[in-house]
Amino acid sequence: MRTIGNLLWLVLAGLWLAIGYVLAGVLACILIVTIPFGIASFRLASFVIWPFGRTTTWRREAGIWSVLGNVIWIIVFGWELAVVHLVAGFLLMVTIIGIPFGVACWKMIPLSLVPLGRQIVPIADVRKDPYGLPT
Repeated sequence: MRTIGNLLWLVLAGLWLAIGYVLAGVLACILIVTIPFGIASFRLASFVIWPFGRTTTWRREAGIWSVLGNVIWIIVFGWELAVVHLVAGFLLMVTIIGIPFGVACWKMIPLSLVPLGRQIVPIADVRKDPYGLPT
């Protein structure tokens, strides 16, 4: 069932959202200082293109630099990508088939705002998390 959901997601929104993240990553990689933002953007593109069956968790070793980086990310790239997710969610809600995908798109808005300090993991690995941290 996950594969069918991922294929439908890819056709309806995943490809276009991933292209947005790749463009943000390319723009971030122009300067040497912002390469970590580009890497985060490419990581998000891989998640957005095939999201079902995977989730994101906070990395425990992420420190103050990820917080500062997230503040810069929100100003430079994050709010634009969040708006893209918001609009795509509304467009997906037009059809009955698209309603679950629109909700999934809206669930990615916080991730598009603060991607640094997060990691993409299979859902099965989250169940093994001894701390039970929410995603």
